[in-house]
Amino acid sequence: MKRLPPTNKGATFRAILIGLLLIPFNTYWITDSVGQGYPTTVSLYFNVIFCIFWLTLFNLLLLKLAPKHALSQGEILTVYVMLSLASSLAGHDMLRVLIPMIPHAFWYATPENEWAELFHRYVPDWFAVKDKEFLADFYRGESTLYTWEHIRGWIVPTLSWTGFFFALTFLMLCINVIVRKQWTEHEKLSYPIIQLPLEMTRGGGATGALRSRALWLGFGIAAAIDIINGLNFLYPSVPSLGGKLYDIRPYFTTKPWNAIGWTPIALFPFAVGLAFFIPLDLAFSCWFFYIFWKVERIVGAALGVRSMPGFPFIDEQSFGAYLGLCILALIATRRHLLNVAKKIFTGDPSIDDSKEPLPYRWAVVGLLLSFGFLFTYSKLAGMSSWVIVLFFLIYYMIAIAVTRMRAELGSPVHDLHFLGPDSTMPKIFGTRKLGPQNLTVMTYYYSFNRAYRGHPMPHQLEGFKLAERTGIDNRRLFLAMSIAMLFGILTTFWAYLHISYIEGGRAWFAWEAFNRLQSWLVNPRQPNRPGTIAMLIGMGITFFLMIMRMRIFWWPFHPAGFAISSSWSMNVFWFSIFVSSIIKWSLLKFGGLKTHRKAIPFFLGLILGEFIIGSIWALIGITIERPMYRFLY
Repeated sequence: MKRLPPTNKGATFRAILIGLLLIPFNTYWITDSVGQGYPTTVSLYFNVIFCIFWLTLFNLLLLKLAPKHALSQGEILTVYVMLSLASSLAGHDMLRVLIPMIPHAFWYATPENEWAELFHRYVPDWFAVKDKEFLADFYRGESTLYTWEHIRGWIVPTLSWTGFFFALTFLMLCINVIVRKQWTEHEKLSYPIIQLPLEMTRGGGATGALRSRALWLGFGIAAAIDIINGLNFLYPSVPSLGGKLYDIRPYFTTKPWNAIGWTPIALFPFAVGLAFFIPLDLAFSCWFFYIFWKVERIVGAALGVRSMPGFPFIDEQSFGAYLGLCILALIATRRHLLNVAKKIFTGDPSIDDSKEPLPYRWAVVGLLLSFGFLFTYSKLAGMSSWVIVLFFLIYYMIAIAVTRMRAELGSPVHDLHFLGPDSTMPKIFGTRKLGPQNLTVMTYYYSFNRAYRGHPMPHQLEGFKLAERTGIDNRRLFLAMSIAMLFGILTTFWAYLHISYIEGGRAWFAWEAFNRLQSWLVNPRQPNRPGTIAMLIGMGITFFLMIMRMRIFWWPFHPAGFAISSSWSMNVFWFSIFVSSIIKWSLLKFGGLKTHRKAIPFFLGLILGEFIIGSIWALIGITIERPMYRFLY
């Protein structure tokens, strides 16, 4: 008699416990992965998929040997969501930037850089570790974290920043509670990023995509490519099968063509697989606008306007585009937001929030309390009230834009490097208007604004979508998310400090932030009028593209493609997206929807194969402390 997979139980105690047990392993992996690939630089994290893959295989064994104890799909997906959130916080654009900054400004202060005179007095005691004698063991290594003296020296900034980052992400969670019903149930957005974990874990693994031959074909091709490329990295005599960035810039040596800039061509199986699940118009827009920016550079050089500092203001236009995407998302959600307000203020019984992760009133209370904490924290640190409000308004507008874009379109990347509010506000107002106290606090906030690749907010909403698709209890999942975020922050501090006291503290991106602050204070900047105008132009282009998209059914240009096409990661993945879009277009053109659906497991296999073999190479490198082949830059 065939054994049926267990019924879906959702966010159970044992699922949360498994997630908590795996979080320290994942935060350590991310923290110690320098030179071994960067899991949180794309929308789907390969370290999380690696864990879920092996957990699902183990669950298949349980289904045969002890079916009563096997995990349901909801339990496995609860673990997936918890690991994704913890990884986001530990990742390349969050705590991995912050923690090196905490002691950096005081250890590396010298008479030459004059940091002590320029800004030390503006740094609150709970922001940083300031005693250079205490920091000697941390930076020199060959010591241990596990002495009372070392723990006591780090406990205040650790708890301080833990509270800050938990409030920062809990506010995102409350926003997602408010928009969840509209974006998940009413608009039925597609959420392409969740397709692999959703299909892989169906029926606890028993009825999922892992039973598909097409998936294993894709898995085998991607795995073989990564194995060969890994051997090529170790033994160059072994031929490679791509896996590298081949820059075509050296072939353009004459003016104005040499203005093209760095233009790598590379083909990565996982990127081809991820791009297969995004709509064709977005895929087309990604590589079209990437080429458009290159053409703009060349035309600017031909016209002689490249000498204008910052021209063609690509980053500023992208920033304006992200703000435009947020405004468009809020306009599309306006009726639902009015219903939420009606429920909060009148208790209208026709508006049902009983199945929401939190009742709307409690979600708004959580939002206000979180913002109150962020405001008070920043105010005590010395920021001006108007700066605090505008800073976090911009930050959460970008967060909402990224989240909406991921939910609707599944963009594999969304960098927006160096264009958070900490960078754009000095451009808009000038550094004199902001003053040294605001600039110093904003420098520490660079830690979660350097880029937005591993943003936690989209993973929260994707978790709620997984709950909607599989019957996980939303309120239990909300609790699991909150626990994962708090525990993820604490274990990331532990992992970084543990490694640093053994190997010596690493500066990583801290130099960027404090060198920028030094430059601002030594050479104050005037408002950047052309850059500000470029931001407004980027927003205007986004509105134009959306209007044309709504009025002309064949309009091929998507505003989100305009926004993300200038990101650093698009340099790496544009060609993979181009190839994937050609394949998808051909399948739909000549095979129809039926052929397209049959091809889905194959492309899931491309993602899974490269993620699993790439993870193994990364773990080998971490274990033996030697660089290995990495498929993710």
